[in-house]
Formats: sequence, C-alpha cells, structure tokens
Amino acid sequence: MNIVSNLLSIWEIIDPIYFHFTRLEYIQNNQGKRTLMRVRLTKYKGRDLILSDGTIIKRNDLLIKIHLHNVKLLKKIQKYESELRRALFTFKNVQESLPYIADYLQKQHYSQQIKGIIGVTTLHKGSEKLGFEVFTLKSKCYKWYKQSALLPIYYLSVHDRNKGIPTPVYLVMSKDNLLKKYKI
Repeated sequence: MNIVSNLLSIWEIIDPIYFHFTRLEYIQNNQGKRTLMRVRLTKYKGRDLILSDGTIIKRNDLLIKIHLHNVKLLKKIQKYESELRRALFTFKNVQESLPYIADYLQKQHYSQQIKGIIGVTTLHKGSEKLGFEVFTLKSKCYKWYKQSALLPIYYLSVHDRNKGIPTPVYLVMSKDNLLKKYKI
C-alpha cells in the first residue's frame, strides 16, 4: 500500500468521530444510498452577502452547510490519474447530490427560515454551472484556519503539488435557486 492509501485508511477510522461531533447528517438518494454530501443546519457568521437573485444573507441567518464526504471522495478518485477526470467526477457527484439536498431542505421544520446552502472549499472551478455563487473569505484568521484545515485534503487529492495552496472560498446558493434548479 502506498502512503496515500494508508493515510486514507486512518482517516476513514477517524471520520465517524468527526461526523459525530460536527452534527452532520448524510444526504441519501432515492434508493437510500448515501451521496458524497453531508449537511447540517448552521447560523451564518460572516459578512452580509447579496446573491444575484436578490437574496441577502446576514449574520445569524439560517443556512444548510454542505460538506463533501472527503475521505469517501478521495478514495473514489484515487483511480484517476488525470486532475481533469478527478474534477469531473467530483462535479458530477455534487450535481447528483443537489436534488437530495433540496429535498432535505424542504423537509426541515425551519424550511421557511432557511435562506440557502453554503460551503467552504478550495474546489470552486465550475461551481457556477451548478448554480453556486463564489465569495471570498474576508476574515484573515478564518481564511488561514480553513486553508490549514483543507491542506491535508489538498495534498491527498492532487498529483502536482507545485501549484501552490488554493485559497478557500464560500460557495453559496439561495434556497429559491436551489429549489428552482434541483427540486425533485
């Protein structure tokens, strides 16, 4: 086994502990199979965001925070040598998960108060095609924290590590756009 496989195996053991303490929930498809997305309700703590459809997200607004199930994703993309193939696989899996996130949103007791979905990621190329809007992280401390937290994922997912560490961003989609585009 190579180093990446060993690290992913260790991560797979630790992930259920992380899952428990972060209050995440799995998103399942129509067949009850888990997608690569996990979510939780959160109150937004950043600067005000104005989305293209006019939705304004303010401090303490209720959002669904989306998380890629990174260890599961990394294990699946290991078979692809090409960065492009890895990116396309990830894009396709996120795209396939979004209708089930829309369904999850509609089933929440607080669905009327939920303004949209948000994620923090370094994987944002092509996200606009999915309906996301990209916003920079303004807080230097939070940006440094997220970049540090995402660093292991970056090193385990790319072959060419000489490009530099990507900067994390917010990916945001309003509830209206999510439901318009992905409602089942």
